[in-house]
Amino acid sequence: MSKLISPSDLGFFMALANAGSLSAAAREQGVSPAAVSRHLGLMESRLGSPLINRTTRRMSLTPEGEIYLEHARKIMGDIEGLENLLLGSSVVPQGLLRVNATLGFGRSHIAPLISRFTKQYPKVDIQLQLSVNPPPSGDDAFDICFRFGNPPDSRSIARFIAANKRIVVASPAYIRQHGLPQTPQDLMQHNCIGIRQGDEAYGLWRFTSTSGKVKNQTTSSENVKIRGNLTTNDGGVALNWALDGHGVLLRAQWDVDKYIQSGELIQLLTTYNSPDADIYAIYAERHRTSVRVKALIDFVSASFRRG
Repeated sequence: MSKLISPSDLGFFMALANAGSLSAAAREQGVSPAAVSRHLGLMESRLGSPLINRTTRRMSLTPEGEIYLEHARKIMGDIEGLENLLLGSSVVPQGLLRVNATLGFGRSHIAPLISRFTKQYPKVDIQLQLSVNPPPSGDDAFDICFRFGNPPDSRSIARFIAANKRIVVASPAYIRQHGLPQTPQDLMQHNCIGIRQGDEAYGLWRFTSTSGKVKNQTTSSENVKIRGNLTTNDGGVALNWALDGHGVLLRAQWDVDKYIQSGELIQLLTTYNSPDADIYAIYAERHRTSVRVKALIDFVSASFRRG
């Protein structure tokens, strides 16, 4: 009696779904599109149900395909977890890792660390995708997402990587021409560089401050609707505009620290705090026992601890 589903089918379908098209899956697997189409056709014939809706430009999963993919990922994750439990510390990280990070942070921090990681673990293949916004909750297209803030729901695991906060900066040239803002409300009189990213309210900068003695401290908050003639969805572009003296910028500390140290930027409103944006590695519950997932997160975490 022939099997309706084989382990090779599960891995093939996961790769196909991740690739997004038959031709892309063929390129990644080093076979012809006809071979991919034939394998998929045999699977669908055995199951008696279509798994993929095919068009000339794109493909999408059928309801049966969605169910197949969900269980394929769980089963393959369970198999990997069993191997890791049985082999213990003798397991060498290997296989594919799909990683996502935001544009600026991914380019300047995660990509260089991945370069070092793969020299230490050459059997791990990494696909790094940089995006303006983090993937939506429940998106299984990536094994690890490096992002700012806690995960949006309990279906994911968040591993703390490094503390991070947002600070206000401007160039010395801008400050000489326009003066120093003393309070968040003063920013309304300045040219502020806007960044449209994620689900955050655009152009609204939030601040808190504390007053009083330690035992009787009170915290007050202020929201400022900023204005300016330059807006972008790329933090790197916004940073360059600030360095060129175009205005005031609210940016993650990891992004501007070296420019503050060099004197190219000056931190403003130092007695006020903006919402923290700590760095986390987000991954699905099914990857809890994955050796390669753990190895990369451990590597990145250790690198940040060393500074």
